[in-house]
Amino acid sequence: MRTLILTLPLMLAAAQALAADPAPVAAARGMVVTAQHLASDVGAEIIRKGGNAIDAAVAVGYALAVVYPEAGNIGGGGFMTIRLADGRSTFLDYREKAPMAATVNMFQDSHGNVVPGRSTESWLGVGVPGSSLGLETARVKYGTMSREALMAPAIRLAKDGFTLEPGDLGVFGYVTPALRKDPAAAKIFLHDGQTPQPGDRLVQTDLARTLTEISKLGPEKALYDGPIGEEIAAASKAGGGIITAEDFRRYKVRELKPVECDYRGYHIISAPPPSSGGVILCEMLGILQGYDLSAMGFHSAAEVHVLAEAMRYAYVDRNSELGDPDFVKNPVARLIDPAYDAGIRAKIDPEQATPSAKLSAADAGHEGTNTTQYSIVDGAGNAVSVTYTLNEWFGIGRVAGRTGIVMNNEMDDFTSKPGVPNMFGLVQGTANAVAPGKTPLSSMSPTIVTKGGKLVMVIGSPGGSRITTITLEAIVNAIDHGMNIQEAIDAPRIHEQWKPDTVYLERFALSPDTRALLEKHGYQFTDGTHWGVAEGILVGAPQLGGHESGSETASLPLGEQVTRGATLFGAHDVRGGAGKASGVDLVVK
Repeated sequence: MRTLILTLPLMLAAAQALAADPAPVAAARGMVVTAQHLASDVGAEIIRKGGNAIDAAVAVGYALAVVYPEAGNIGGGGFMTIRLADGRSTFLDYREKAPMAATVNMFQDSHGNVVPGRSTESWLGVGVPGSSLGLETARVKYGTMSREALMAPAIRLAKDGFTLEPGDLGVFGYVTPALRKDPAAAKIFLHDGQTPQPGDRLVQTDLARTLTEISKLGPEKALYDGPIGEEIAAASKAGGGIITAEDFRRYKVRELKPVECDYRGYHIISAPPPSSGGVILCEMLGILQGYDLSAMGFHSAAEVHVLAEAMRYAYVDRNSELGDPDFVKNPVARLIDPAYDAGIRAKIDPEQATPSAKLSAADAGHEGTNTTQYSIVDGAGNAVSVTYTLNEWFGIGRVAGRTGIVMNNEMDDFTSKPGVPNMFGLVQGTANAVAPGKTPLSSMSPTIVTKGGKLVMVIGSPGGSRITTITLEAIVNAIDHGMNIQEAIDAPRIHEQWKPDTVYLERFALSPDTRALLEKHGYQFTDGTHWGVAEGILVGAPQLGGHESGSETASLPLGEQVTRGATLFGAHDVRGGAGKASGVDLVVK
């Protein structure tokens, strides 16, 4: 039989769905794309007032803590990839850390069995949060505006409240039972113990007071060596947790060198360990570099075969070799070396799926999917990609005392016990075992793409272990398949993570005949609904390879036209109901 890679016809599943996508939002002087429309407007207004992309990222980070409380946060942590207009790039790690009292078996019982819920629903699951100090570090080093100016919108939204729209409430029905268990959370987020409804107003007085204190004193004096941290520590102790005020005093933000690689003439700048995201993104792109994905066609059997195999091999490396760089020697250079990736290509059978059981790796643990991404570019060319998280929706579902801060359950991202899959089925090993002061491994992949020294793309997504494959497919869709930024992030997704041995499918990801053909070649599939909420920006044109702005008009697929002067094109994922792309100096058709 002829090979899948070379000779299968193009099978373009979901072509009709792509045709229905709206045009990207076009603007001339700034673009902010977030998971909540009010936060997007906050960021755009900061740029409008003269702030840069980093200023806008700080303001958005605090605003999302108010208007997107299920994932936006100051009770969690995250990563920020920055590319400055002068070409410099850097990465800030303000992910949560394990308290100093943490132990390797803290989520197991006396018999060595993982205790359900201990890492996800109790105060033991809370890592020391880093978001506020991370945002302040970014502002001081790379921003231009005062902390008070950047935090004022979030304080106003918390104090005065905002009206809940249908898109804001998608998660509330799911989390209401958990929020009811905590009186402080129920008082803030529920109405007489019931799920809020569209038109209700969410006012967060305690959080407004906390944000005001941080604004006045700075996060160091107010939170990390001050009364807010002490109140969180007291709430942790009362709830059976182990976070102390000393854990807050010890917390430090790390500035690291991003992981960088090249793909078809484009330069990728992404997250280094303690994120696995940039490493395996570059590894997968390196493997795929040897295949003509454009000729294969979007989600043809040929393309899905090589995508799935690249994912499978990369996740074996992710699950066995990567961890906190302060505790683990990460073989980053080897994993993204073109020669290493070529060696993997040589192992891929051109016709058959590789059984995951044949690829050995340490077993791995869980990673929550309920994170949030935002992407920002200003008119000068500064770019920021941020992914930050509470881990699950509303973290542990508890608010710390009277701070109004929703606490994370990020400790669940550690390996509770090697060989025991968690609720999302991701499997990882001892490199990601719990240790005092350690940062859990993440898949968060805030990514920036350049070409010829010029900024062309900002991308990222939530989605737990699927974050990196979401980011991968958005990049491939734009570079290899010529999709505009809205199409690239809206297109149906696939995901393979080594174990379990299955390819996860969004609805309409494969046509029935493509699926049947792949099944004959050894693939198993698991159907899902959708995952992730990517936020993307393209610079210069709405699609890579399109006409540069400055011509009379730039041609878009489907006959759309963009008025002269547009330089930034933003897209909020159709999967997320509350967000939007908000441009500065919008350009209308």
